[in-house]
Amino acid sequence: MSLASKGNSVKVHYTGKLKSGIVFDSSENREPLQFVLGDGNMIKGFDAAVHGMQVGEAKSVTIPSDEAYGEKRDDMMVDIPRAEVPANISPEVGMDLTLQGPQGQPMPVKVVAVDEEKITLDANHPLAGEDLIFDITLVEIA
Repeated sequence: MSLASKGNSVKVHYTGKLKSGIVFDSSENREPLQFVLGDGNMIKGFDAAVHGMQVGEAKSVTIPSDEAYGEKRDDMMVDIPRAEVPANISPEVGMDLTLQGPQGQPMPVKVVAVDEEKITLDANHPLAGEDLIFDITLVEIA
């Protein structure tokens, strides 16, 4: 039986959880996730976990934050003067917004603080700083 290796197109079913047990994503009731092993489109730890698996094999892996979405970075926290916030937006803590990045790409941010003079936005990935647990089943190697 062949093993998943770099360059293979693979399909997996997965459930991603935080250490608290909260499920943040799952392919349950959807098509399996398809990707090319080792092409850099998956988080490093997930890619490494699938490498060497056989079709039908299932495993649970804990991926440390540095092999997932990295640590939370202070330089990804941005203060915006209230005067620069569009009038049609009433920022509240916990609100998700989208800014325009340097090349015009959308950049999701979360409002983490609001006061009379400024709002503070967090541009870190929502899972930054989190160790992730994935239950993975290899469905197909193409």
